[in-house]
Amino acid sequence: MSETASTSENNPLLRRVTPDDWTATDTRAVDTARVLAADAVENCGSGHPGTAMSLAPLAYTLFQRTMRHDPADPEWSGRDRFVLSAGHSSLTLYIELYLAGFGLELDDLKSLRKWGSLTPGHPEYHHTKGVETTTGPLGQGLANAVGMAMAARRERGLFDPDAAAGESVFDHHVYVIASDGDIEEGVTAEASSIAGRQELGNLIVFWDDNKISIEDDTNIALSEDVVKRYEAYGWHTQIVEGGEDVVAIEAAIAAAKAETTRPSFIALKTVIGYPAPTKMNTGKAHGAALGAEEVAGVKKILGFDPERDFQVDDEVIAHTRQALDRGKVAHAQWQERFDAWAAANPERKALFDRLSTRSLPEGWAANLPSWDVDPKGVATRKASGEVLNSLADVLPELWGGSADLAESNNTTMKGADSFGPPSAATDMWKTSPYGRTLHFGIREHAMGSILNGIALHGGTRPYGATFLIFSDYMRPPVRLAALMGLPTIYVWTHDSIGLGEDGPTHQPVEQLSALRAIPGLNVVRPADANETAYAWKAVIEDVKHPSGIALTRQNVPVLEGTSAEGVAKGGYILADSDGTPDVIFIATGSEVQLAVAAKKALAEEGVQARVVSMPCQEWFDAQDAEYRESVLPAAVKARVSVEAGVAQSWHRFTGDAGANVSLEHFGASADAGTLFREFGFTPENVADAARRSIAQAKNA
Repeated sequence: MSETASTSENNPLLRRVTPDDWTATDTRAVDTARVLAADAVENCGSGHPGTAMSLAPLAYTLFQRTMRHDPADPEWSGRDRFVLSAGHSSLTLYIELYLAGFGLELDDLKSLRKWGSLTPGHPEYHHTKGVETTTGPLGQGLANAVGMAMAARRERGLFDPDAAAGESVFDHHVYVIASDGDIEEGVTAEASSIAGRQELGNLIVFWDDNKISIEDDTNIALSEDVVKRYEAYGWHTQIVEGGEDVVAIEAAIAAAKAETTRPSFIALKTVIGYPAPTKMNTGKAHGAALGAEEVAGVKKILGFDPERDFQVDDEVIAHTRQALDRGKVAHAQWQERFDAWAAANPERKALFDRLSTRSLPEGWAANLPSWDVDPKGVATRKASGEVLNSLADVLPELWGGSADLAESNNTTMKGADSFGPPSAATDMWKTSPYGRTLHFGIREHAMGSILNGIALHGGTRPYGATFLIFSDYMRPPVRLAALMGLPTIYVWTHDSIGLGEDGPTHQPVEQLSALRAIPGLNVVRPADANETAYAWKAVIEDVKHPSGIALTRQNVPVLEGTSAEGVAKGGYILADSDGTPDVIFIATGSEVQLAVAAKKALAEEGVQARVVSMPCQEWFDAQDAEYRESVLPAAVKARVSVEAGVAQSWHRFTGDAGANVSLEHFGASADAGTLFREFGFTPENVADAARRSIAQAKNA
C-alpha cells in the first residue's frame, strides 16, 4: 500500500491511498479520465464534468480491477452488471468504456452530446455498447438495478436452482453508482426498501456522497443520515472516507461481496470536480463546462500539458486495454463451467436458449381460455387472471405481481410461491427465493422501474399491476421502457368510471389518452373476455415494446364476432352494416357493448352502422394503408368514438364531422350504472351522437 498527499493536503478526502499492485500507470490512467472529462465537456460546451472527475478512481477500480466483464462481448451472460444511476455523469461510464476497449474511441469522447454520436448526454441502452440501461431521470438506474438483482435470482432458479451459494455459473453482481440526486428521489426509497426486504446480496450500490448538487450545498434540502436510512431498509452499510482511497474502496467491495444476505450500500465521500483549482467542491463543477482557464489549471496540477486537449499517453491506453485480455480469459473460464452445466442440464439449457432469444414454445397459446357469448358476461380483469393461469405452466419466464392489489388485479398464478426470502413469508403467502409472485407493496413507481430492470437483465417477461389511475405514479419508468423498447407488461385494472363508488380520485379519465401519447407504448383495452385473451397473446408475442392492458372492474358482455386476428391488428370490424355504412362507431373496452346496442337501434330507423372495436390504436396504426382503409374508409365521414375517458386521442379518427362520446370531466362517487347513465354512456346517447355526425357529414 502506498499513500501520497494530494494538491489539497489538509483535506483527508483527497488523500491518495493505493494497493501494492497499483502502478504509476494506473494513477496516470485515473488522472487521464479526469482530464478527458474536463476536456469533453469544455469541447461540447455543456455537460457534467465534476462527478466524472471525482469518481474516476472508483470507476477505474470497478472496470479495471473488480467487475467480471468482457469488453469484446458486452452482452455476455456471465458478466457483472454496471448501472450508472447518476446518468448526468455519463462521462464516468463513457471514459471507462473507452479505456477498457468496449468500442468507444477518443473521437467518440470528442463528439460528446453531438448529433449522431455514440456518446449522448445521458447513457442510452441499445445505443452505446456497455450501457446496461438508459439513465438520466434520477433514481431510475438504482431502481432498475434492484430489478436486475431480482432477475438474477429468478433466472438462477430457472436454470441452476440446486447450486450452492456463489457456485452457480449464473451468479454475478450488480454494481451501481448513485448520486445525491438519486438518493433524494422517492423511487430509490421505494426500490431500496424492496431490495432490503428481498435480501439481495448480489446488489452493491456506491453513493457518491459529495454533498453538492446544481443548487450547491445539499444541506439546503437534505438533512437525514442517509446511511442510517439504508440500515433501516435492511442493507449492509459502509462508509469510505475519501474517493481517492483505492485500498478502502476495494476493501469495501470485498466486504460487500462477502455479505450474501443483504444488499450493500457504500457511502463514498468525494470532492466534486477534484482537482479544479477554484471550482471543486462547488455547484459550479456540477453541471457546466469549467472554462478554459480552470481546465488548464486541472492539467497543470495533474502533470498534463495545458496546451493539449484529449491527451492520452500510449502507455496508458495500452495498459487499460489489457481489460480485453482479462475479459477473454474470464469469459473462457466461465464458458467451460457453462458448458459443463449445459451438458448436465439439457432441458434447462434448452430453456436458457429459448429465453435468450425471447422466442416462444410451439403451441404455447393452444390452451388459452375462451368464453361463449353471454349477455351477463365477465369482468375483463377476471378473464385476464384466467389467461395468466392458463399460461403458467407453458411460459415459466412469465412472472410478476401487483402493487398490493393482487386480488383486485387478478394477477396471482395459482400455486406459485411468492418471490422472497424465508423471512418474508406470511400466513397468506409462502415464499421461495426463486418464487414467481412478486409483491411490490404500495410502490407503483418502483414497480415500474424494477420491471424495467428485470426485462433488461435477461429473457424473462415481467408484469406488474395496479389500478389504471395509479399508472400516473409509474409514468417515468413506463416512458423509459418505451424509450428502450423493453417488453414489460402492465396490467391496469379498474379502467374507468365503471369502478364506481370509490369516486373521482380513483376513476381514470385522462389516463388512456395520456398513455397513448407515449411513443412506442401499446395501450390495449379489450372489449370482453375473449378480446382479453387475444390481447394477452398479442402482447406476449411483441418483444420490442412495452404494453399496458386496461381492464374492467365490472362485468361486460361476452360479445359475438370478436377476432384474435382483429385484436392483433389493433382494430377490426366487429359488426358490419349491409353495404356501405352511413356511420362508423369506434369503441374500446366496456363501451363496445354500447356501440353494438346503438347499431341495433339505428338499424330500426334504416341507418346502416358499422361497429369497429379498436383495442389498441398503436397496433392499428402499424397496419398497412389498405387494411386501415378497409376498416375505416375515408369516404365515410360520419364517425363516433365511444370511450369513457377524454377524447383527446380520438379526434384524428373521427375527423371534422365526427362525434365523440367521451368524459371531459372528473367522475363522481356512485354505482357504475348510475355513473354511466348520468354521464351519457347509454345506447340512446351513442345513437344520438351518430345522428348528429351523419347530419354534420352531409353538411360538410
